[in-house]
Amino acid sequence: MLAVRNLDVYYGESHVLRDVAVHVDQGEVIVMLGPNGHGKSTLLKSICGLVDNVTGRITYRDDSIIGMATENIVNLGLIYIAENRELFPHMTVFENLKLGAYAKNARAHEKKNLEWVFDLFPRLVERKKQLASTMSGGEARMLAVARGLMSNADFLCIDEPSLGLQPSLRHEIFAIIKQISSEGKTVLLVEQNIPQITELADRIYVM
Repeated sequence: MLAVRNLDVYYGESHVLRDVAVHVDQGEVIVMLGPNGHGKSTLLKSICGLVDNVTGRITYRDDSIIGMATENIVNLGLIYIAENRELFPHMTVFENLKLGAYAKNARAHEKKNLEWVFDLFPRLVERKKQLASTMSGGEARMLAVARGLMSNADFLCIDEPSLGLQPSLRHEIFAIIKQISSEGKTVLLVEQNIPQITELADRIYVM
């Protein structure tokens, strides 16, 4: 479904990633492990068109997406869910979710996907009128993942969903990601080395 070959990424003069190769088959949950500063997030951002200076080959469903605008990549069904959540803090939970369906191929599925994410994240139903800025860290992470699902994407690049969460919320987030996978989505997940990740992953890469 996704193949990365001979990927080199630069930030200015800095050569951040060198000759990286990754492949993800449809329906898999692939976990990218490694300490901070080793380029895991840069890899996800490069796949999703969020980094400018990239060479090599990235194909999604056998079509090249390297150099493609992020908006066009989203319309193909591939989305990046950021580590820092990037929510609209002065908008409600419901408004953030609605904005997740901005992609042209998501608009027709907005009602169905809204029902789905509220079923996955019942806590968001209780807080749908609440401002995103007033949510706890775990709730904000749930909202970020839910908003990504509103894009109707088939492939989710999720950056450190458990960052800063207490163990019980980590388990909850990982259980939801497993459920998302069981319902037909493909996931490429960046995480640091935590014990429960082996229960989630079909395969693991280490950077």
